[in-house]
Amino acid sequence: MGPLFTQGIISTEVNHILAFFIGIGFGFLLEAAGFTNTRKLAGVFYGYDMTVLKVFFTAALTAAAGLLILHTLGAIDLHMTYYPKTYWLPTLVGGLLMALGFLTGGFCPGTSFCAATTGKIDAMVFVGGIFLGIFGYAFTYEPIFEKFRNSYGLGRVNVADWIGIPQGLFILLMVIIAIVSFLVADKVQKKINAKQSKEDLHDLGLDE
Repeated sequence: MGPLFTQGIISTEVNHILAFFIGIGFGFLLEAAGFTNTRKLAGVFYGYDMTVLKVFFTAALTAAAGLLILHTLGAIDLHMTYYPKTYWLPTLVGGLLMALGFLTGGFCPGTSFCAATTGKIDAMVFVGGIFLGIFGYAFTYEPIFEKFRNSYGLGRVNVADWIGIPQGLFILLMVIIAIVSFLVADKVQKKINAKQSKEDLHDLGLDE
């Protein structure tokens, strides 16, 4: 609820209450959607299950479009919405490390906590690794990571401003890209699953 709280639309107390219930709801939906299953999460990297791509891409675009509409209606001021400064190379490296961890463990930070609460031991180990990484980074930040972390800065900028197009046009282009990516993802998923089914039948001697 950051945009509403920072602009004084809701109080600190209401912000905390909403965050609490939204967090519970988010965790419940992650579990209900099967996102605490490592096979479903890793499926996007192997091509046999693109649910994660569709859900998170849709969520990001819905949030972006919603914020733009509220800004246009005068309900909020986008210029007062906080987002951090961009350091493109450290962000790229961090994203690659995140993807590697996602692929290796089958979890992201949020899904790992949800899975851990259901008693999954691999998720508990993953959560332990998260804390090791957090503390390891914190205690070695100044001698090792500080210089790189603050390099290649672009300032406080978003993609639309960086490439010089209106926010609305950028969101429209992203919606088109999302639709195309969903169609391509469906074709890839069907092809890979069909191939896997054929291989399974062959292994069972039922392909003749």
